[in-house]
Amino acid sequence: MNLVVDIGNTMTKYAVFENRTVIHMETSESQVFVSQIKQLFQTFPKIDRALISSVGKLENKEKEVLALFCKVHVLSVNSRIPFKNRYATPLTLGMDRIALITAAFYQYHKRNVLVVDAGTCITYDIINEAGEYKGGAISPGLQMRYNAMHVQTERLPLLKPEDILDFIGNSTETCMHSGAINGMVQELDGVIDQYHARFHDLTVILTGGDAQFFVKRLKNSIFANSKFLVEGLNCLLEYNKS
Repeated sequence: MNLVVDIGNTMTKYAVFENRTVIHMETSESQVFVSQIKQLFQTFPKIDRALISSVGKLENKEKEVLALFCKVHVLSVNSRIPFKNRYATPLTLGMDRIALITAAFYQYHKRNVLVVDAGTCITYDIINEAGEYKGGAISPGLQMRYNAMHVQTERLPLLKPEDILDFIGNSTETCMHSGAINGMVQELDGVIDQYHARFHDLTVILTGGDAQFFVKRLKNSIFANSKFLVEGLNCLLEYNKS
């Protein structure tokens, strides 16, 4: 069994794999890492390898705790990757984006794939049919847009996303919801259209925390997969075993 651990800014995701299939996945606050690891190994004692990925600087304690239970690979710029990386600044490429492209490389081999990760930020990543990662884009995520309107103005409130009945708002709050949600929908569809125009037979994958919020709002044909990131991390664990 494999365990992949994705450490985010505030939350950590854990996924247990058996024969490349997710058999357990959970998310918790990052500060309870030690207790979560102990519980996972009590429940799944056959885990023998693990991979840790972090969006920021990884503390040694996480690796040390996990190493008490099994062999550990920390995903880094020194890790082996299965695709051709054409990114101009490969040392700055986030581990999450590497994992997403790895999942696309294996699950949609020899196809043009755009992966859209709607999380804290929205990331767009394209890998072509030749297995070459070309790059993509990064823009503010949904909650970040609400936060920016509140923090960078004097009077706009801090809101949470909610459904809008019409793109024309008739109050300050509904105008903010329309701007954030409708604006992001138009961005997503517009960017996907740009990639469709350049890459033939394009497959589009939507993942991330806000994926389900937007999947029914987009006009483009997409595949939603909430496990895409951890599936990519597990592929990287397998690829780096040797």
